[in-house]
Amino acid sequence: MNTSVKRILLYMALALISGILLGGCAGSGKKAESSKCKGDIEWQICKEAKVASFSCELASFKKKPSLIYTVAIKNVDGTPHRYRVNIFLIDQDKAAGYLVPRKGKPPVVKPGETATVKIPFIKTTQLSQKMLVTVRIIGE
Repeated sequence: MNTSVKRILLYMALALISGILLGGCAGSGKKAESSKCKGDIEWQICKEAKVASFSCELASFKKKPSLIYTVAIKNVDGTPHRYRVNIFLIDQDKAAGYLVPRKGKPPVVKPGETATVKIPFIKTTQLSQKMLVTVRIIGE
């Protein structure tokens, strides 16, 4: 097989794989049921999850000033899942991510149940005005 044909097939395979990985949850247009945070929030939530609540507060975490987000994820699919929540503070160039649920045997959110996680941004003393929140499934 010719080298250029192999290269084209390799590029096509990489494009297909990246399309599958990036297209699964991104841009779903879903939003949180209730959000207590001000500012511009872009949501990328997979179809198997729903953000039941989303809030932010300035408090202390391990005796340090922090911006703490509390996120509740509801499983709206028929099978148990574990989720990855990422929050990107675009205007402050910071990001954090957590697994939902954090622990468990097995660590999954059962169908119809809701799990909550707190995501701290340590040494952050002001609320973000522009952020991106992503929720996706992991470990299938």
